[in-house]
Amino acid sequence: MTSHPELLTSGPADARPVLILHGGGGPATVAPLAEHFAADAHILLPTHPGWNGTPRPAGCTRISDLSAVYLRLLHDHDLSDVLVVGSSLGGWIGGEMAVADSEHRISGLALIDPVGIHVAEEPVQDFFALDARGVAEHAYHDPDRFYVDPTTLPAERIAAVQANLRTLRLFSGGPAMSDPGLRDRLAAVTVPVLIVWGESDRIATPAYGKHYAASFPDARFELIPRAGHLPHLEQPADTFARLDAFADRTRRH
Repeated sequence: MTSHPELLTSGPADARPVLILHGGGGPATVAPLAEHFAADAHILLPTHPGWNGTPRPAGCTRISDLSAVYLRLLHDHDLSDVLVVGSSLGGWIGGEMAVADSEHRISGLALIDPVGIHVAEEPVQDFFALDARGVAEHAYHDPDRFYVDPTTLPAERIAAVQANLRTLRLFSGGPAMSDPGLRDRLAAVTVPVLIVWGESDRIATPAYGKHYAASFPDARFELIPRAGHLPHLEQPADTFARLDAFADRTRRH
């Protein structure tokens, strides 16, 4: 697996690199993050292999495989002082990257409502069991603002969403959305970590998020009011302010 994923870049090429990793909904869900950081950072916004119809190598089936893809990307572009920003499943990928970053290219890890760890008392919601209305109710503080009636969508859009869901199920391991060994591995991460969480997230609760933060040696947990699983969509100003402060704090001089 040496080929690179589909990649959009923006911002000044000589600025600090920011790698933005999307969740199950695809790169459109993190586009506002890329737009925000592009003012003074070099943005790398990949589409994970298999999402939105992109090629997925036959051996690329686990989160650790995606982590290896992106560490190879940083290596091949000789990038350092990289801020990794991951949303939901992208946060899981970012955590695995920080664990395996033997070249120390990553200087900060900002995770937005990530999944991936197993917390028996706070299981991640079975996303695949929810209909479109259920997804909106669990994922957003204001579901009516984001709910889209699937009967209003064209057939090709529905097919694309269903294909992305199949790819998400493959990489995440199904409903559990977790790897029982991940928490122990995260204890080896040495870079600073920011965990940002939407207070109204019912896909993965804030209590789950606090367990996530406690998995790292050096992590800060920050709650975003009036936001769910994607706080950068519901409360962008508050979310961006916290991400900006963390970016400034972790920049290598």
